[in-house]
Amino acid sequence: MSLTPLSILDLAPVLSGGTPAQALRNTIDLAQQAEQAGYRRYWLAEHHFAPGVASSATAVLIGLVAAATSRIRVGSGAVQLGHQTAVSVVEQFGTLDAFHPGRIDLGLGRSGQRKAQALAAPPVFEPKPARVVDGLLVPPAFNFLPLLASPRLAAQTAVLQQPGAQSPDFAEQVGDILALLSGSYLVGDVDLHAVPGEGADVEVWILGSSAGQSAQVAGALGLPFAANYHVSPASVLEAVEAYREAFRPGVLDRPHVLVSADAVVAPDDETARELASPYGLWVRSIRSGQGAPPFPSPAEAAAHAWTDEERELVADRIDTQFVGAPETVAEKLRILRDATGADELLVTTITHDHADRVRSYELLAKEWGAA
Repeated sequence: MSLTPLSILDLAPVLSGGTPAQALRNTIDLAQQAEQAGYRRYWLAEHHFAPGVASSATAVLIGLVAAATSRIRVGSGAVQLGHQTAVSVVEQFGTLDAFHPGRIDLGLGRSGQRKAQALAAPPVFEPKPARVVDGLLVPPAFNFLPLLASPRLAAQTAVLQQPGAQSPDFAEQVGDILALLSGSYLVGDVDLHAVPGEGADVEVWILGSSAGQSAQVAGALGLPFAANYHVSPASVLEAVEAYREAFRPGVLDRPHVLVSADAVVAPDDETARELASPYGLWVRSIRSGQGAPPFPSPAEAAAHAWTDEERELVADRIDTQFVGAPETVAEKLRILRDATGADELLVTTITHDHADRVRSYELLAKEWGAA
């Protein structure tokens, strides 16, 4: 039996032929099944203008999931802090904590700031070859710069904020959130109190995909850090190393790392590969700047004629998705845990059939020892 806790990251996926309403009902059902299976946390991802993702109103959905369950921790993975003020975030999560005390996780991400900074001053992309570290595949990095510069993303960023608004520095916003939660928030000589929010018993997390500001802020403030292997597998080792090097006792006395992974589990490897087959087509749409579409069926995926350029576009994500029978995926998760030194693992699974997704999590929990 493994003692490393498993948790779930859910995007409330809208399925091809389905509706957002059905996706949200599926999320409630999956959360209830996850609680019974022994998962520790159930996080909802914030995405906007994505026809295939229904978790955009993350705080609202967290409240619905928490109300439909009784023990599992529920939270954000992550609030896109660049699109909100620190006060609004604290008030939302303070309200959630008032109804579900001691069960709410506040995961914070710098997505909004990162996009704005990349558009203003694009960084230099430095490709690195694939490598295997302690059995873990670390693929070549994906070049996000063309995607960040797409007109669609610029339009989305513009409408997610009030006209003329600028995102504050991420570190400042995180500091403001901690101050509002603790009751030590000052504007000049004026002390302001968020109600609800002040004194809320929420766990604050930082999520990040690189060794950049997110990892640095999490370490400097002594917060737990979630590294996104499922989003950016090429940089996960550097991200957790940077966090640990930057760590100073604060909220926590020692570093605490959670690492995410994409996985699809079925009774056997062949069935799992069939269920996972639409994933590449879904990622292709996202990375080509079209956004996340409704998740395709295996038949729709099989009908797509792939080009070499398209295969290269999604290779790092396909190669690092953990697909197979329960023992196959559990072994890959153990390798990920050991290579990163993770204290917890966060699993995200999307299949076209909701029952297959529920079954995937059930099989994994049983194999892992969470049940």
